[in-house]
Amino acid sequence: MQSQDTKRTDPELLAVARGDRPADLLIKGGQIANVFTGQFEMGNVAIFGSRIACVGPETSARETIDATGRIVAPGFIDAHMHIESTMLLPGQFVRVAAPHGTTGAVLDPHEIANVLGIAGIRYLMDQADGLEMNFMWAISSCVPASHLETSGAELGVDDLAPLMDDARVVALAEMMNYPGVVHAFEPVLAKVDLGLRTRLVDGHCPGLSARELQAYIAAGISSDHECTTLHEAHEKLALGMRVYIREGSAARNLDALLPAVTESTKHRFSFCTDDRHPADLMGEGHIDNVVRRAVRSGMNPVTAIQIATIFTADHYRKPDLGAIAPGRQADVLILDDVRSLRPVMVYFKGRLIARDGEFVGAEPPPAPKAPPAPVRLSETLNEASFRIPVRKQGSKVRVIGMHPHQLVTAEHIETPKVENGLLATDTRRDILKLAVIERHTGTGNVGLGFVHGFGIKEGALASTVGHDSHNVAVVGTSDADMLMAARTLEKAGGGQCVVKGGQVLAVLPLPVAGLISDQPVETVIAQQRALLDASQLIGCPIEDPFMPLSFLPLVVIPKLKLSDRGLVDVEAFEHVSIEV
Repeated sequence: MQSQDTKRTDPELLAVARGDRPADLLIKGGQIANVFTGQFEMGNVAIFGSRIACVGPETSARETIDATGRIVAPGFIDAHMHIESTMLLPGQFVRVAAPHGTTGAVLDPHEIANVLGIAGIRYLMDQADGLEMNFMWAISSCVPASHLETSGAELGVDDLAPLMDDARVVALAEMMNYPGVVHAFEPVLAKVDLGLRTRLVDGHCPGLSARELQAYIAAGISSDHECTTLHEAHEKLALGMRVYIREGSAARNLDALLPAVTESTKHRFSFCTDDRHPADLMGEGHIDNVVRRAVRSGMNPVTAIQIATIFTADHYRKPDLGAIAPGRQADVLILDDVRSLRPVMVYFKGRLIARDGEFVGAEPPPAPKAPPAPVRLSETLNEASFRIPVRKQGSKVRVIGMHPHQLVTAEHIETPKVENGLLATDTRRDILKLAVIERHTGTGNVGLGFVHGFGIKEGALASTVGHDSHNVAVVGTSDADMLMAARTLEKAGGGQCVVKGGQVLAVLPLPVAGLISDQPVETVIAQQRALLDASQLIGCPIEDPFMPLSFLPLVVIPKLKLSDRGLVDVEAFEHVSIEV
């Protein structure tokens, strides 16, 4: 039987380290990824209870695992992610992420906070307690993300202060209101000061450069996960920021940023996924996927492991995590080989929780009921709510240029199609109507615009996952189908759906805040696959159109976005008209 959780100062742990008593587990003969020296070193890892007792010498143990020919590495850590984007409760997330070698994640519950406020944050934090993963929490700094949208909650510095005293919290999460920081808005700086008082403050400043970037960093913000170009990464690195290389389901920045990682700069990087869908987690993987892709692109394998482990642990001041070393928590991976780097066995606190891609840890307990968050649409919402009358004859219109694998969008100026005095969709040119409908209080707000990039030929897609305020986002070819899609999600209590010709083809219910399923991961993936199959039936060529759809209301990422209050020019940080 394995010993109980062990403190570093436990005399029995030290006795194992000295060789005076047997370990609980000996992982023998593997190539240990030494994240301190940057080398692979042949040796053994002795574990007692939840901690590593010694590394290198062979010792007696109650159980021995032969790791000859395999890699022994610390558990991987995601430096920044929103668990809500997995659409899974924490227990189900552990089931799917642990087999990929994830033993830690820094979670920003920003999405549920925008719907349910503090109650939503505490719900997820409490759900994660006792699970077989190191959940580290970054408390959401921008709820709402801006004044240009309607959110379900508003959190000020007095609301956040009690959470910053919670031992589970490691940072104030991404400070998205970078104009507020740069121009020293007092309420924004009060939140930054709150984070700096006892923790770190993570950043979010896409495209910010020159003197404005200098001001943002001077406020004390130490990281950024929004770099999309090599130039941007170099500038932020040179000014002292830690750069998170993001490879999620929507934003994929690894290839663009890898050249910035050198022997001199590598310690200033971390890996993160930010937003990852369940099928991608199950299939491609999690941080292990980022590590593999980096190595295939030429990165030294130990460097990739360092970026996935110790550099993140050090940044968040977690000296127990991120390394195979005496006294560290025994979060240990046995990887098949240096080429594929696939986890064969995953240990968390010295306990085996995954083997050969299957979760073998403790099944999560049933989740308590989440705080209520019904989808409230105005009773007056009808087909006319989606009509866009021509204001000025002969004018051109702004069209959002969507990229399926980036959060940034373009602003296109196009000659519109006009029918009966109304601006209309034009499927021939792939200019579709986009709507964002306020869903928290039923105000009746409907923001309207046009988008290019979805390729839908007939029908509509809708989602209550619409970063950051999570109103109902709908894209489609007809007002009738867009209305039906919105009403379908109202009836479901949140989720995602596909409609064609007045018929609902598929629905993925997300009853927890309109963001998260209460079902097992296998059910969620099956429902998502049916949804994506249905999106193909309406002519959408994108593998997962719901991910880019969810970011079109994100009014803190340039260039042109849409909120329930209208089109937003993010660079100017103001509303603009559809017609130019």
